[in-house]
Amino acid sequence: HTSPFITMMLSFALLVLVAEASAFSATSRAPTSRVSRAAVSMAEDKVVVKQYFNNEGFDRWNRIYSEDGEVNSVQQDIRDGHQQTVDKILGWVDADADIKGKTVCDAGCGVGSLALPLATRGAAVAASDISEAMVTEAARRASTMDLEKVPEFATSDLESLSGKYDTVTCVDVMIHYPTEDMEGMVKHLASLAERRLIISFAPKTWYYDLLKKVGELFPGPSKTTRAYLHPEDAVVKALKEAGFELKRTEMTATNFYFSRLLEAVRK
Repeated sequence: HTSPFITMMLSFALLVLVAEASAFSATSRAPTSRVSRAAVSMAEDKVVVKQYFNNEGFDRWNRIYSEDGEVNSVQQDIRDGHQQTVDKILGWVDADADIKGKTVCDAGCGVGSLALPLATRGAAVAASDISEAMVTEAARRASTMDLEKVPEFATSDLESLSGKYDTVTCVDVMIHYPTEDMEGMVKHLASLAERRLIISFAPKTWYYDLLKKVGELFPGPSKTTRAYLHPEDAVVKALKEAGFELKRTEMTATNFYFSRLLEAVRK
């Protein structure tokens, strides 16, 4: 059995590494900034995220989201955790066996980890990301596949998305939004979904909240950690207010990755 002291030290080490490995560390902001993260506007957050994922963040996360990309043990763990979340979504889709020919909006598609498997299943996918570099890589990957329906890729933030889709997916994106903004964003995504919304987020629990606070004590040089945790009841409340009810839920938790997954359907 692991002693409480060792467990505590491992937890501290975990968040130090998460602060380094997460996609939510931005080098673009001046290290001398004294502005509280809680007071930073969503617009500024968006600029930071966009700059990060178009530059050094793209290189790091493109490796993590590539099967053959060279990664360290922490990044491998995150890769495995993210893939588990994607596989759980695909498991739901395959169990329903009704995605072929349906329209899907994959908001925050990254390099296409979910959009491309959905396209191979015959879905008509509109995939977007705030990062042009990510979208370009997703399109490149799609070009190497024999797809009957190639996804439509676009560079866009979540707020600018419009249209109507059978299914809307948003995986591991809400970590960029404070809870007060997350609720509005969930409702916006729900307004695009005619039938189903699948969303994942980092859950706010006392344990994960403690680890995040510890991790913020150890940001890397010139980095500002931007990782927002969300209470599950706040996410569910936003879904219900948008006219949706939960159908299925999952949780993925590895050493360095944790994500709560919800599938909600229109009432």
